[in-house]
Amino acid sequence: MSTTERAGAPRMVPTLILASLGSFLAALDVVVVATALPALRVDMNASLGDLEWMLNAYNLVFACLMMTGAALGDRFGRRRMYVVGLGVFVAASAGAAVAGSAGALIAARAVQGAGAALVLPLTLTLISDAFPAEKRGTAIGIWGGVSGLGVSAGPVVGGAIIDGISWQWIFWLNVPVGVVVMLLSALLLRESHGPRPHLDIMGLTLVGIGLFALTWAPVRAPEVGWGSGEVIGAFVVGGLFVALFLGWEHRTRYPMLPLSYFRSRGFTTANGVIFFQFLSLIGSLFMITQFFQIGLGYRPLEAGIRILVWMAMPMIVAPIAGGLADKLGNKPFMFLGLLLQGLGLGWLSLVVEPGVGYGALVLPLIVAGVGIAMCFPTTANAVVAAVPADDAGVAAGTNNALREVGGVFSVAILAATFAAHGGYTSPAAFIDGFRAAMVVAAILPLVGLVAAVLAPARAHERAALAPPAAPKPMARAVD
Repeated sequence: MSTTERAGAPRMVPTLILASLGSFLAALDVVVVATALPALRVDMNASLGDLEWMLNAYNLVFACLMMTGAALGDRFGRRRMYVVGLGVFVAASAGAAVAGSAGALIAARAVQGAGAALVLPLTLTLISDAFPAEKRGTAIGIWGGVSGLGVSAGPVVGGAIIDGISWQWIFWLNVPVGVVVMLLSALLLRESHGPRPHLDIMGLTLVGIGLFALTWAPVRAPEVGWGSGEVIGAFVVGGLFVALFLGWEHRTRYPMLPLSYFRSRGFTTANGVIFFQFLSLIGSLFMITQFFQIGLGYRPLEAGIRILVWMAMPMIVAPIAGGLADKLGNKPFMFLGLLLQGLGLGWLSLVVEPGVGYGALVLPLIVAGVGIAMCFPTTANAVVAAVPADDAGVAAGTNNALREVGGVFSVAILAATFAAHGGYTSPAAFIDGFRAAMVVAAILPLVGLVAAVLAPARAHERAALAPPAAPKPMARAVD
């Protein structure tokens, strides 16, 4: 009997709810902070570089430790490490709330990223363990919808808090919600482990250093220059350590990431799609939340409500896309998602000008939002479907690591484009830079269409892939 069959129907609903709430917290925190950037710029006298770090400190650590989080869950227990990750996230949220300087806030955001790196890949592992394959797309679609709720609620919640109380409460909000999810997860989730009896310490070290260096480079580039020795050196070190990681994984007995998975078109193309989507998405979020406040003069809550037409689309569309993907396959939704995201952001760049009315922005934002929503559940479903069931955590960790790396590059690329064409000196100057950044944001997902075109029509590759051998007690879940 498979792990999924042993989970049983009574476990499905609480698992889906609690895993989705963990994803909700991680998604909400990115967007809420983006909404608060103008307030933080004034209150902390923060520079453009500081604002980038307030987003990127979270995303950088998130990206570097994502595969580590998945591996720790497989080795020491997915439920146990999920609860630990929530605890780290809650504690760091409290630290961010009491931060008295930009540096302290950035440090707390980095610790938040470490907690989220444990939480997010395990949400998909928990769902994959609880649901049979024929229901998994729908379950992941609902997971994507709840994550979308975190994204869509972020601007409104952040705006309401900043207008009505203070920015500190965008972090205090995580504490009671996180504590409740921790307690219920410890009580209601079933424990399970991955197939590897040993933790790949060398692999974790090599990939952690490699991803850190590769994400450090774009984070520092806007400040020191893309051609600086620091940035070029970081790229070289990152590339070297990733190469060493791949070499180690090829010959170690229990690799944390079996390289045979990259022979699966479903696994490789879905990871390519999510990378290019986030290469556009997070930088767009960074710029659009500021555009409504600085470029158009809206207060935070007013801006959050107006951004809702963009950010609410994952909540509405992701469950539908996930359910339909069970019948039609993931490929059409990944392709159409990237296409609509690029077209929507390109349309936005064409209509933006000083004094533009909100009505002219609604349709471009909806089109881009629908595209984003189509990719969320289908890329996750595709990578999980392409590997053996017990390695869902590995697939989710790889997928989420690549998307967060894309997000870090996204903020750096769009911020550099903005700075080269505009600035904060006036609303008109801001709009000049914003328009140029949106052109770049529109092109990036269209490049990712290559990966979507190469994706298999239906995912039937799992049976051809075998996870690393492991003693039976480690492969069997324990209640």
